[in-house]
Amino acid sequence: MLPNRESLSESPMSRRGFLEFTGSAALAATGLTMVASRAYPAESDKKIRIGVVGGNFGTEWYWHEHPNCAVTGVTDLWPDRRKRLVDTYHCDKAYDSLETMVKEADDIDAVAVFSGAPDHARHARMCFDRGWHVISAVPACMSLEEAEMLVEAKRKSGRQYMMAETSWYRQPVIYARNLHRAAGFGELYYSEVEYYHDCGDLKRCVENKKSRRYNPDGTRSWRWGLAPFHYPTHSLGCLVAVSDERIVKVSGLGWRGDSAEYRDHPIVAENVYANPFWSAASMMLTDRGHMCRCNVFWRCVAGGERAQWFGDRATLYMPVDGVHGAVEAIRTRGHRNLTIPAYWKTAGMLPEPMRHNSGHGGSHVFLAAEFINALVEGREPEVNLERALAMTVPGIVAHQSALHDGEQLEVPQFVG
Repeated sequence: MLPNRESLSESPMSRRGFLEFTGSAALAATGLTMVASRAYPAESDKKIRIGVVGGNFGTEWYWHEHPNCAVTGVTDLWPDRRKRLVDTYHCDKAYDSLETMVKEADDIDAVAVFSGAPDHARHARMCFDRGWHVISAVPACMSLEEAEMLVEAKRKSGRQYMMAETSWYRQPVIYARNLHRAAGFGELYYSEVEYYHDCGDLKRCVENKKSRRYNPDGTRSWRWGLAPFHYPTHSLGCLVAVSDERIVKVSGLGWRGDSAEYRDHPIVAENVYANPFWSAASMMLTDRGHMCRCNVFWRCVAGGERAQWFGDRATLYMPVDGVHGAVEAIRTRGHRNLTIPAYWKTAGMLPEPMRHNSGHGGSHVFLAAEFINALVEGREPEVNLERALAMTVPGIVAHQSALHDGEQLEVPQFVG
């Protein structure tokens, strides 16, 4: 395993000490409000020249705000999206495809791959082969073969890889990670991790050609009929980011719907993935003998990323927008409502221009800063390839389990 595998499991504060601090004004003095990411390398003048692929999600990051980063190339297949990238990052070098950028660009050190999910692994390999570092949108890959290919491509290139999993730096997940580091949960034996993204009106989701299920030319995009468990990282990030455990066995089930309205709907009847499921759930076993229930739903009256963590000493309930706030339950102190710190305001954790709220629960600034910081410091990013695959591969296997009525399957482990 990589040498930083245990970094999320360290316990710098005793359990007794944590319990004495929790619930008091002294909380601000503990690592719970301070530890969010590695410290910003303020004393370096090294510049990372980055290229950005993908003019939708790729515009929602803050590379140009990091003093050690310059955007030196952008690309998208669609002209309007390319213009969006140019306008966002004030970059005058725009390429009509990643293939063109790979051939022509000579002023790029790293690439942010925010293309469609089925292209992530292939595009990452292209960048590795060119000698560039890679940060990729989720998921890292779509198959076990692609996972193996990524490991080999990274090894051959000697470059760094990071996955931009937003749950890693959501503010409540940062709190949970710090709670785990402080041994506040005791033994964290069970987690419930969830990602809900409802497709909405079944008729409109087919007819609305302006939705993300369609490309600009009216063809169906990669989102059309994607298997829920081929997009598992927003859920599993809430486990791996907190305890750094690995899923070793899964048993998955999928929901197809009883009526013809569901079974015959084009999203499941006419997709390139041969995916029959609208929503999926799995019970998973970790390498520490712990349980995790993982959900990914495309059809539900719910939305967002959330989790619940259960230990023998404390339990933490992540807030649900519009329903309830964060709740912490400690055996010796009972329940209390939490105000989760806005970690992006914490001095020293981010460059000053990046200390603002951002997408997906404040995570975007942390992800961008961590990637650049890692390259400046010459180290592995916190969300490295091994952890990226630990959040991605169990979903691939859980989908296969669901296709076989919940058969328990072993999850292969990849060391990135």
